[in-house]
Amino acid sequence: MTQHLQRRLTPRHITFMALGMAIGAGLFLGSADAIKLAGPSVLFAYLFGGVMIFIIMRALGEMTVRDPVAGSFGVYAQRYLGPFAGFVTGWNYWLLMVGVGMAEATAVGAYMHEWFPDWPRWIWVLGSVVMIGGLNLLTVKIYGEMEFWFTLVKVLTVLAMIAGGLAIIFLGWGNGGQPTGLSNLWSNGGWFPHGVLGMVLALPVVVFSFGGVETVGIAAGEAAQPERTIPRAVNSVLWRILIFYVGALFVIMAIYPWTGLGEHGSPFVTTFAKLGIPQAAGLINFVVITAALSGFNCTTFSGSRMLYSLACKGQAPAALSVVNEQGVPVRAILVTLAVLLLAVLLNYLLPAKVFGMMMSILSFNTVWTWTMVLLAHYSFRRQLRARGEAPAGFRLRWWPLSGIVCLAFLGFVVVMLGVSPDTRVALYIGASWVALLAITYRLFDVRTSMQAVERG
Repeated sequence: MTQHLQRRLTPRHITFMALGMAIGAGLFLGSADAIKLAGPSVLFAYLFGGVMIFIIMRALGEMTVRDPVAGSFGVYAQRYLGPFAGFVTGWNYWLLMVGVGMAEATAVGAYMHEWFPDWPRWIWVLGSVVMIGGLNLLTVKIYGEMEFWFTLVKVLTVLAMIAGGLAIIFLGWGNGGQPTGLSNLWSNGGWFPHGVLGMVLALPVVVFSFGGVETVGIAAGEAAQPERTIPRAVNSVLWRILIFYVGALFVIMAIYPWTGLGEHGSPFVTTFAKLGIPQAAGLINFVVITAALSGFNCTTFSGSRMLYSLACKGQAPAALSVVNEQGVPVRAILVTLAVLLLAVLLNYLLPAKVFGMMMSILSFNTVWTWTMVLLAHYSFRRQLRARGEAPAGFRLRWWPLSGIVCLAFLGFVVVMLGVSPDTRVALYIGASWVALLAITYRLFDVRTSMQAVERG
């Protein structure tokens, strides 16, 4: 047995991990909900939300390039904000990854149900847990390869839809040779049919579409060339959002009046059908299953590495810090998978409610993680300044203003969570979870102190 992870993730793996986590079910299916709230102004919401996420990723990337460790922001929170912040951030993120993993496995069951309606959903959920768990128990390089191919399917689908959509808009393909033009973007109530408030209400939906991009920081501990791959992956965040969110939705809303998109399921299905592809629904169903498996793959990886990091810091059972000869933290993976099996039970008991329930509850955890990244980075920069050291070449620009603006934005998202009755439960459960972690930390701290006294 060895006690170290191995750096086997290549630049290609890291880049596609960052790309894959930004393209998920939120784009293929959830975008319809955001369009309903904001109309064409959803493009501005995605662009503004993307800029905020880019700031968070630059802050995380600056710390990661300087010190690429498996626990990433959990380690940075402890180092720059104190042990309690590190403890809560690490366990909070592990819960977030487990919860998102449950939601993604549930999504697989729901999408497979479209093809096999007579089969219970929990069977597909169990199958996804076994398959993804098995992949993660192999070498990290195999994990990276699977994520590469999962992501490639999603990327090619979105690019094909954008190319086909542009052909409809400017060449009239699938529209009797008559170009549709761009007038649908402003002909149905203008750019802001529900006013600026509609765009504001869409922001929480938009922001959580980007959840998971911070996985790049977790992967840095096993990256072969973190000083080169992390900046490349982080810098690609903004253009990914421009192409895959703003670009795709721009094309869709130019082809169809936004008022009717939600009535036809995924906007991607509607667009491919117009291009003369009768199997559009089946094609997108396959792609969304791939997207869900990709998300499940990443959350299992990230959750197990955070658990491993907590164990290495003495904030989880020491047995979870053991890795095998291939550098895989098998025990941390198995514990994470054991908890993920709860998704099978939930899908057996509440098959129609699990996905929405999990995603609404986990909103708070996402905001907490991003807030800790920004606060840790602020303290990191202040410590550099106090020591008279200059920031590295890869750094967050316009600090501290950029970080402060982004923190204010996250605070606004929390307020919006409380405004909507559908998401308010996330604040209640999130606050209760943090309180439970605080009590656990206090008990753990007291027990550790008593053991030290006894040994003395």
